Amino acid sequence: MSTLVPGATLELPDGALTVEVKGPYDVSVLITGADGKVAGDADFVFYNQPSAPGVRLGPGRVTVDRTALRPGASRLTVVVSPEEPGTRPAALPLPDLRITGPDGRALARFAPPRPTDETVLLLAEVYRRGPGWKLRALGQGYADGLAGVARDFGIEVADEPGPAPDPAPGPDSVPDDAREFTALVNAERARAGVPPVSVDARLVEAARRHADGMARQGRPTSEGPSGISVFQQVTACGYAYLGLAESLVSGPRSPAAFLEFCLRDARSSGPVRDPALTATGVARAVDARTGDTFWTALWARPFTAEGLARTAADVLALTNVHRTAAGLRPLDGDPRLTAAAQAHSADMAARGYHSHTAPDGGRPWDRAVAAGCVHRSIGENIACGQRSPAEVVEGWMNSPGHRANILTPDFTHLGVGFAGGGPAGTYWTQLFGGAA
Repeated sequence: MSTLVPGATLELPDGALTVEVKGPYDVSVLITGADGKVAGDADFVFYNQPSAPGVRLGPGRVTVDRTALRPGASRLTVVVSPEEPGTRPAALPLPDLRITGPDGRALARFAPPRPTDETVLLLAEVYRRGPGWKLRALGQGYADGLAGVARDFGIEVADEPGPAPDPAPGPDSVPDDAREFTALVNAERARAGVPPVSVDARLVEAARRHADGMARQGRPTSEGPSGISVFQQVTACGYAYLGLAESLVSGPRSPAAFLEFCLRDARSSGPVRDPALTATGVARAVDARTGDTFWTALWARPFTAEGLARTAADVLALTNVHRTAAGLRPLDGDPRLTAAAQAHSADMAARGYHSHTAPDGGRPWDRAVAAGCVHRSIGENIACGQRSPAEVVEGWMNSPGHRANILTPDFTHLGVGFAGGGPAGTYWTQLFGGAA
Protein backbone atom coordinates (compact mmCIF):
# COMPACT_ATOMS: atom_id res chain seq x y z
CA MET A 1 0.00 0.00 0.00
CA SER A 2 1.32 3.43 -0.96
CA THR A 3 1.24 6.34 1.49
CA LEU A 4 0.74 9.55 -0.47
CA VAL A 5 1.79 13.15 0.14
CA PRO A 6 -0.13 16.18 -1.20
CA GLY A 7 0.15 16.27 -4.99
CA ALA A 8 1.25 12.63 -5.34
CA THR A 9 -0.53 10.42 -7.88
CA LEU A 10 -1.16 6.69 -8.23
CA GLU A 11 -2.25 4.54 -11.20
CA LEU A 12 -5.53 2.75 -10.39
CA PRO A 13 -6.53 -0.76 -11.51
CA ASP A 14 -9.74 -1.50 -13.39
CA GLY A 15 -12.82 -2.48 -11.43
CA ALA A 16 -14.79 -1.16 -8.49
CA LEU A 17 -13.06 1.06 -5.90
CA THR A 18 -13.83 1.70 -2.25
CA VAL A 19 -12.77 4.97 -0.68
CA GLU A 20 -12.90 4.91 3.13
CA VAL A 21 -12.30 7.83 5.48
CA LYS A 22 -11.59 7.10 9.14
CA GLY A 23 -12.41 9.83 11.63
CA PRO A 24 -15.36 11.95 12.85
CA TYR A 25 -16.16 13.26 9.36
CA ASP A 26 -18.98 13.29 6.83
CA VAL A 27 -17.86 12.28 3.33
CA SER A 28 -19.10 13.88 0.10
CA VAL A 29 -18.22 13.41 -3.57
CA LEU A 30 -18.42 15.88 -6.47
CA ILE A 31 -18.68 14.38 -9.96
CA THR A 32 -17.32 16.62 -12.71
CA GLY A 33 -16.36 16.58 -16.37
CA ALA A 34 -13.29 17.88 -18.16
CA ASP A 35 -14.26 21.49 -17.36
CA GLY A 36 -14.10 20.85 -13.60
CA LYS A 37 -17.81 21.66 -13.16
CA VAL A 38 -20.78 19.48 -12.25
CA ALA A 39 -23.54 18.84 -14.79
CA GLY A 40 -26.22 19.50 -12.17
CA ASP A 41 -27.24 19.04 -8.55
CA ALA A 42 -27.32 15.25 -9.02
CA ASP A 43 -23.51 15.29 -9.27
CA PHE A 44 -23.18 16.26 -5.59
CA VAL A 45 -23.25 13.07 -3.49
CA PHE A 46 -23.61 13.78 0.24
CA TYR A 47 -25.59 12.69 3.28
CA ASN A 48 -28.92 14.05 1.94
CA GLN A 49 -28.30 12.63 -1.56
CA PRO A 50 -26.25 9.48 -1.01
CA SER A 51 -26.04 8.10 -4.54
CA ALA A 52 -25.52 8.95 -8.19
CA PRO A 53 -24.80 6.76 -11.23
CA GLY A 54 -21.65 4.82 -10.36
CA VAL A 55 -21.22 6.37 -6.90
CA ARG A 56 -22.80 5.24 -3.62
CA LEU A 57 -22.18 6.76 -0.21
CA GLY A 58 -22.20 4.72 2.98
CA PRO A 59 -21.06 5.42 6.55
CA GLY A 60 -17.49 6.69 6.22
CA ARG A 61 -17.01 5.23 2.76
CA VAL A 62 -17.76 5.63 -0.93
CA THR A 63 -18.02 2.84 -3.51
CA VAL A 64 -17.24 3.76 -7.10
CA ASP A 65 -18.11 1.84 -10.27
CA ARG A 66 -16.40 3.86 -12.98
CA THR A 67 -18.16 1.95 -15.77
CA ALA A 68 -21.54 3.18 -14.46
CA LEU A 69 -20.72 6.90 -14.20
CA ARG A 70 -22.86 9.34 -16.15
CA PRO A 71 -21.65 10.18 -19.68
CA GLY A 72 -18.89 12.80 -19.61
CA ALA A 73 -17.90 12.20 -15.98
CA SER A 74 -14.10 12.15 -15.72
CA ARG A 75 -13.28 13.25 -12.16
CA LEU A 76 -14.51 12.43 -8.65
CA THR A 77 -13.42 14.74 -5.82
CA VAL A 78 -13.64 13.37 -2.26
CA VAL A 79 -14.55 16.00 0.35
CA VAL A 80 -14.81 15.69 4.14
CA SER A 81 -16.42 17.94 6.75
CA PRO A 82 -16.78 17.44 10.53
CA GLU A 83 -19.74 15.34 11.64
CA GLU A 84 -20.46 17.76 14.48
CA PRO A 85 -21.75 21.11 13.17
CA GLY A 86 -19.60 24.07 14.15
CA THR A 87 -16.48 21.96 14.75
CA ARG A 88 -13.34 22.77 12.79
CA PRO A 89 -11.03 20.03 11.45
CA ALA A 90 -8.12 21.61 13.36
CA ALA A 91 -9.75 20.40 16.59
CA LEU A 92 -10.17 16.81 15.34
CA PRO A 93 -7.88 13.88 14.49
CA LEU A 94 -6.61 14.05 10.93
CA PRO A 95 -8.88 12.21 8.47
CA ASP A 96 -7.28 9.00 7.24
CA LEU A 97 -8.25 8.20 3.64
CA ARG A 98 -7.74 4.68 2.33
CA ILE A 99 -8.59 3.33 -1.11
CA THR A 100 -8.99 -0.36 -1.95
CA GLY A 101 -9.31 -2.15 -5.28
CA PRO A 102 -11.88 -4.65 -6.52
CA ASP A 103 -10.10 -7.57 -4.84
CA GLY A 104 -10.12 -5.82 -1.46
CA ARG A 105 -6.38 -5.08 -1.65
CA ALA A 106 -5.37 -1.79 -0.05
CA LEU A 107 -3.96 0.51 -2.75
CA ALA A 108 -3.12 3.75 -0.96
CA ARG A 109 -3.64 5.88 2.12
CA PHE A 110 -3.44 9.62 2.65
CA ALA A 111 -3.61 11.94 5.65
CA PRO A 112 -3.64 15.67 4.81
CA PRO A 113 -1.47 18.32 6.48
CA ARG A 114 -2.81 19.63 9.79
CA PRO A 115 -5.51 22.27 9.01
CA THR A 116 -5.90 25.56 10.85
CA ASP A 117 -8.92 27.75 9.95
CA GLU A 118 -10.50 25.47 7.33
CA THR A 119 -13.97 23.98 7.78
CA VAL A 120 -13.91 21.52 4.86
CA LEU A 121 -11.07 19.49 3.30
CA LEU A 122 -10.67 18.23 -0.26
CA LEU A 123 -8.83 14.96 0.34
CA ALA A 124 -8.34 13.35 -3.07
CA GLU A 125 -9.57 13.04 -6.61
CA VAL A 126 -10.05 10.03 -8.88
CA TYR A 127 -9.65 11.15 -12.47
CA ARG A 128 -9.43 9.79 -16.00
CA ARG A 129 -6.03 10.06 -17.71
CA GLY A 130 -6.02 8.65 -21.23
CA PRO A 131 -7.47 5.14 -21.22
CA GLY A 132 -6.93 4.65 -17.48
CA TRP A 133 -7.66 6.28 -14.14
CA LYS A 134 -5.42 7.80 -11.46
CA LEU A 135 -5.70 8.93 -7.85
CA ARG A 136 -4.27 12.29 -6.75
CA ALA A 137 -3.84 13.28 -3.08
CA LEU A 138 -5.00 16.88 -2.47
CA GLY A 139 -5.23 18.06 1.15
CA GLN A 140 -6.78 21.41 0.15
CA GLY A 141 -8.84 23.32 2.72
CA TYR A 142 -11.87 25.59 2.41
CA ALA A 143 -12.93 28.14 5.03
CA ASP A 144 -16.55 28.54 3.91
CA GLY A 145 -17.95 25.03 4.31
CA LEU A 146 -19.59 22.63 1.89
CA ALA A 147 -21.57 25.49 0.38
CA GLY A 148 -18.34 27.19 -0.73
CA VAL A 149 -17.00 23.96 -2.24
CA ALA A 150 -20.28 23.32 -4.06
CA ARG A 151 -20.33 26.85 -5.52
CA ASP A 152 -16.78 26.48 -6.81
CA PHE A 153 -17.79 23.29 -8.60
CA GLY A 154 -20.81 24.97 -10.23
CA ILE A 155 -23.71 24.12 -7.88
CA GLU A 156 -26.19 26.87 -7.02
CA VAL A 157 -26.42 27.07 -3.23
CA ALA A 158 -28.72 29.38 -1.27
CA ASP A 159 -26.89 31.64 1.16
CA GLU A 160 -26.79 30.25 4.66
CA PRO A 161 -27.76 32.42 7.63
CA GLY A 162 -25.12 33.84 9.94
CA PRO A 163 -21.87 35.71 9.40
CA ALA A 164 -19.83 34.75 6.36
CA PRO A 165 -16.40 33.28 7.14
CA ASP A 166 -13.25 34.43 5.44
CA PRO A 167 -12.94 33.00 1.91
CA ALA A 168 -10.21 30.60 0.97
CA PRO A 169 -7.30 32.26 -0.81
CA GLY A 170 -7.77 32.58 -4.57
CA PRO A 171 -6.01 34.31 -7.46
CA ASP A 172 -7.94 37.54 -6.96
CA SER A 173 -7.12 37.69 -3.24
CA VAL A 174 -3.44 38.65 -3.72
CA PRO A 175 -2.99 42.06 -2.02
CA ASP A 176 -1.07 45.01 -3.42
CA ASP A 177 1.87 44.47 -1.02
CA ALA A 178 2.51 40.99 -2.47
CA ARG A 179 2.21 42.16 -6.08
CA GLU A 180 4.53 45.12 -5.47
CA PHE A 181 7.08 43.01 -3.60
CA THR A 182 7.08 40.35 -6.34
CA ALA A 183 7.62 42.97 -9.05
CA LEU A 184 10.59 44.40 -7.13
CA VAL A 185 12.03 40.92 -6.54
CA ASN A 186 11.72 40.04 -10.22
CA ALA A 187 13.53 43.22 -11.22
CA GLU A 188 16.38 42.16 -8.92
CA ARG A 189 16.33 38.62 -10.31
CA ALA A 190 16.46 39.97 -13.86
CA ARG A 191 19.58 41.97 -12.97
CA ALA A 192 21.10 38.76 -11.60
CA GLY A 193 20.11 36.77 -14.72
CA VAL A 194 17.67 34.58 -12.76
CA PRO A 195 14.16 33.62 -13.99
CA PRO A 196 11.27 35.43 -12.24
CA VAL A 197 9.20 34.10 -9.37
CA SER A 198 5.40 34.06 -9.46
CA VAL A 199 3.20 35.19 -6.60
CA ASP A 200 1.02 32.36 -5.22
CA ALA A 201 -2.15 33.20 -3.29
CA ARG A 202 -1.69 30.18 -0.97
CA LEU A 203 1.77 31.37 0.03
CA VAL A 204 0.40 34.90 0.51
CA GLU A 205 -2.29 33.55 2.83
CA ALA A 206 0.26 31.50 4.80
CA ALA A 207 2.49 34.58 5.06
CA ARG A 208 -0.45 36.67 6.27
CA ARG A 209 -1.33 34.17 9.00
CA HIS A 210 2.27 33.95 10.14
CA ALA A 211 2.87 37.71 10.09
CA ASP A 212 -0.29 38.19 12.17
CA GLY A 213 1.07 35.69 14.70
CA MET A 214 4.40 37.51 14.94
CA ALA A 215 2.60 40.83 15.46
CA ARG A 216 0.54 39.32 18.28
CA GLN A 217 3.74 38.07 19.93
CA GLY A 218 5.67 41.26 19.22
CA ARG A 219 8.75 39.52 17.77
CA PRO A 220 9.96 37.71 14.64
CA THR A 221 9.65 33.97 15.23
CA SER A 222 9.12 30.82 13.21
CA GLU A 223 6.15 29.73 15.36
CA GLY A 224 2.82 31.45 15.93
CA PRO A 225 1.18 31.99 19.33
CA SER A 226 -0.45 28.55 19.20
CA GLY A 227 2.81 26.79 18.30
CA ILE A 228 1.96 26.40 14.60
CA SER A 229 5.14 26.76 12.53
CA VAL A 230 5.42 28.81 9.37
CA PHE A 231 5.87 25.50 7.49
CA GLN A 232 2.62 24.15 8.89
CA GLN A 233 0.86 27.33 7.82
CA VAL A 234 2.10 26.75 4.26
CA THR A 235 0.80 23.18 4.08
CA ALA A 236 -2.44 24.16 5.85
CA CYS A 237 -3.07 26.62 3.02
CA GLY A 238 -2.83 23.78 0.52
CA TYR A 239 0.69 24.37 -0.81
CA ALA A 240 2.97 21.31 -1.14
CA TYR A 241 6.65 22.02 -1.56
CA LEU A 242 10.03 20.42 -2.15
CA GLY A 243 11.91 23.48 -0.95
CA LEU A 244 10.92 26.42 1.22
CA ALA A 245 12.78 29.45 2.54
CA GLU A 246 11.39 32.14 4.81
CA SER A 247 12.36 35.73 5.63
CA LEU A 248 10.94 36.91 8.97
CA VAL A 249 11.67 40.55 9.69
CA SER A 250 10.39 43.46 11.77
CA GLY A 251 10.89 47.15 11.04
CA PRO A 252 10.56 48.00 7.32
CA ARG A 253 7.51 50.09 6.43
CA SER A 254 7.09 49.28 2.73
CA PRO A 255 7.68 46.38 0.30
CA ALA A 256 10.67 48.26 -1.15
CA ALA A 257 12.20 48.78 2.30
CA PHE A 258 11.60 45.11 3.17
CA LEU A 259 13.39 43.94 0.01
CA GLU A 260 16.26 46.34 0.69
CA PHE A 261 16.59 44.82 4.16
CA CYS A 262 16.60 41.28 2.70
CA LEU A 263 19.31 42.17 0.20
CA ARG A 264 21.55 43.54 2.97
CA ASP A 265 21.20 40.36 5.06
CA ALA A 266 23.32 37.37 3.98
CA ARG A 267 20.71 34.76 4.89
CA SER A 268 17.68 36.61 3.51
CA SER A 269 19.36 37.61 0.25
CA GLY A 270 19.89 34.00 -0.87
CA PRO A 271 16.24 33.17 -1.67
CA VAL A 272 15.76 36.45 -3.57
CA ARG A 273 18.16 35.23 -6.29
CA ASP A 274 17.78 31.44 -5.94
CA PRO A 275 16.66 30.03 -9.33
CA ALA A 276 15.34 26.83 -7.68
CA LEU A 277 12.70 28.85 -5.78
CA THR A 278 10.00 29.78 -8.30
CA ALA A 279 7.03 30.93 -6.19
CA THR A 280 6.64 33.54 -3.47
CA GLY A 281 4.16 35.06 -1.07
CA VAL A 282 4.57 38.01 1.29
CA ALA A 283 2.48 39.78 3.90
CA ARG A 284 2.89 42.28 6.73
CA ALA A 285 1.09 42.88 10.01
CA VAL A 286 1.30 45.68 12.58
CA ASP A 287 1.56 45.21 16.35
CA ALA A 288 -1.25 47.46 17.59
CA ARG A 289 0.55 47.93 20.91
CA THR A 290 3.80 49.30 19.53
CA GLY A 291 3.16 50.14 15.89
CA ASP A 292 5.99 47.80 14.81
CA THR A 293 5.60 46.20 11.38
CA PHE A 294 6.28 42.48 10.91
CA TRP A 295 6.94 40.87 7.53
CA THR A 296 6.85 37.25 6.36
CA ALA A 297 8.19 36.39 2.91
CA LEU A 298 7.99 32.80 1.67
CA TRP A 299 9.97 31.37 -1.23
CA ALA A 300 9.08 27.94 -2.54
CA ARG A 301 10.05 25.19 -4.91
CA PRO A 302 6.69 23.53 -5.59
CA PHE A 303 6.14 19.82 -5.13
CA THR A 304 6.08 17.61 -8.23
CA ALA A 305 6.42 13.86 -8.47
CA GLU A 306 9.39 14.31 -10.79
CA GLY A 307 11.03 16.73 -8.35
CA LEU A 308 10.55 14.29 -5.48
CA ALA A 309 12.18 11.53 -7.55
CA ARG A 310 15.15 13.81 -8.31
CA THR A 311 15.52 14.70 -4.63
CA ALA A 312 15.61 11.01 -3.68
CA ALA A 313 18.05 10.26 -6.49
CA ASP A 314 20.37 13.03 -5.28
CA VAL A 315 20.39 11.60 -1.76
CA LEU A 316 21.19 8.14 -3.14
CA ALA A 317 23.99 9.51 -5.33
CA LEU A 318 25.58 11.50 -2.50
CA THR A 319 25.35 8.48 -0.20
CA ASN A 320 27.13 6.35 -2.79
CA VAL A 321 29.92 8.93 -3.11
CA HIS A 322 30.78 8.26 0.54
CA ARG A 323 30.47 4.48 0.17
CA THR A 324 32.73 4.48 -2.89
CA ALA A 325 35.30 6.62 -1.09
CA ALA A 326 35.30 4.02 1.71
CA GLY A 327 35.86 1.20 -0.78
CA LEU A 328 32.30 -0.14 -0.47
CA ARG A 329 29.85 -1.23 -3.13
CA PRO A 330 27.33 1.50 -4.10
CA LEU A 331 23.75 0.98 -2.99
CA ASP A 332 20.99 0.30 -5.52
CA GLY A 333 17.64 2.02 -5.32
CA ASP A 334 14.71 -0.14 -4.24
CA PRO A 335 11.10 0.93 -4.93
CA ARG A 336 9.70 -0.93 -1.93
CA LEU A 337 12.23 0.58 0.46
CA THR A 338 11.48 3.94 -1.17
CA ALA A 339 7.73 3.53 -0.59
CA ALA A 340 8.31 2.71 3.09
CA ALA A 341 10.77 5.59 3.54
CA GLN A 342 8.45 8.05 1.83
CA ALA A 343 5.53 6.91 3.97
CA HIS A 344 7.53 7.52 7.15
CA SER A 345 8.67 11.00 6.09
CA ALA A 346 5.11 11.92 5.15
CA ASP A 347 3.79 10.58 8.45
CA MET A 348 6.39 12.51 10.51
CA ALA A 349 5.49 15.73 8.67
CA ALA A 350 1.73 15.17 8.96
CA ARG A 351 1.77 14.25 12.65
CA GLY A 352 4.64 16.51 13.69
CA TYR A 353 7.06 14.03 15.26
CA HIS A 354 10.68 12.92 14.61
CA SER A 355 11.32 9.34 15.65
CA HIS A 356 12.11 5.90 14.29
CA THR A 357 9.00 4.68 16.14
CA ALA A 358 5.68 6.05 14.87
CA PRO A 359 2.95 7.08 17.32
CA ASP A 360 1.11 3.84 16.52
CA GLY A 361 4.22 1.80 17.42
CA GLY A 362 5.43 1.07 13.88
CA ARG A 363 9.20 0.59 13.54
CA PRO A 364 11.53 0.56 10.51
CA TRP A 365 11.33 -3.19 9.90
CA ASP A 366 7.54 -3.08 10.31
CA ARG A 367 7.31 -0.44 7.61
CA ALA A 368 9.67 -2.38 5.36
CA VAL A 369 7.65 -5.59 5.68
CA ALA A 370 4.37 -3.73 5.08
CA ALA A 371 5.84 -2.36 1.84
CA GLY A 372 6.72 -5.87 0.66
CA CYS A 373 10.48 -5.73 1.23
CA VAL A 374 12.34 -9.04 1.25
CA HIS A 375 15.60 -7.85 2.84
CA ARG A 376 16.66 -9.70 6.00
CA SER A 377 18.58 -6.75 7.46
CA ILE A 378 17.08 -3.26 7.76
CA GLY A 379 18.56 0.04 8.92
CA GLU A 380 17.11 3.55 9.04
CA ASN A 381 18.41 7.11 9.18
CA ILE A 382 16.04 10.03 9.76
CA ALA A 383 16.55 13.79 9.92
CA CYS A 384 14.50 16.96 9.98
CA GLY A 385 15.07 20.61 9.15
CA GLN A 386 17.75 20.22 6.46
CA ARG A 387 17.03 22.17 3.28
CA SER A 388 18.82 20.07 0.61
CA PRO A 389 20.08 16.55 -0.16
CA ALA A 390 23.68 17.74 0.31
CA GLU A 391 22.90 19.20 3.73
CA VAL A 392 21.09 16.13 5.01
CA VAL A 393 23.71 13.63 3.79
CA GLU A 394 26.50 15.77 5.30
CA GLY A 395 24.61 15.82 8.59
CA TRP A 396 24.26 12.05 8.61
CA MET A 397 27.94 11.59 7.80
CA ASN A 398 28.86 13.85 10.73
CA SER A 399 26.84 11.68 13.14
CA PRO A 400 28.53 8.40 14.17
CA GLY A 401 25.35 6.30 14.27
CA HIS A 402 24.00 7.55 10.96
CA ARG A 403 27.43 7.30 9.34
CA ALA A 404 27.64 3.68 10.45
CA ASN A 405 24.43 2.86 8.58
CA ILE A 406 25.65 4.59 5.41
CA LEU A 407 28.96 2.67 5.55
CA THR A 408 27.58 -0.75 6.54
CA PRO A 409 29.14 -3.20 4.04
CA ASP A 410 26.23 -5.66 4.15
CA PHE A 411 23.63 -3.12 3.01
CA THR A 412 22.91 -3.39 -0.71
CA HIS A 413 19.81 -1.28 -1.34
CA LEU A 414 18.37 2.07 -0.26
CA GLY A 415 15.05 3.86 -0.27
CA VAL A 416 14.78 7.60 0.33
CA GLY A 417 11.80 9.60 1.56
CA PHE A 418 11.21 13.35 1.84
CA ALA A 419 8.22 15.42 2.98
CA GLY A 420 7.74 19.13 3.57
CA GLY A 421 5.66 20.52 6.44
CA GLY A 422 5.38 19.89 10.17
CA PRO A 423 7.15 21.89 12.87
CA ALA A 424 10.62 21.38 11.35
CA GLY A 425 9.75 22.09 7.70
CA THR A 426 11.47 19.06 6.14
CA TYR A 427 11.56 15.36 7.08
CA TRP A 428 14.03 12.90 5.55
CA THR A 429 14.27 9.10 5.74
CA GLN A 430 16.86 6.63 4.48
CA LEU A 431 15.77 2.97 4.69
CA PHE A 432 18.60 0.49 4.06
CA GLY A 433 18.20 -3.18 3.13
CA GLY A 434 20.63 -6.03 2.80
CA ALA A 435 20.95 -9.80 2.48
CA ALA A 436 17.74 -10.46 0.54
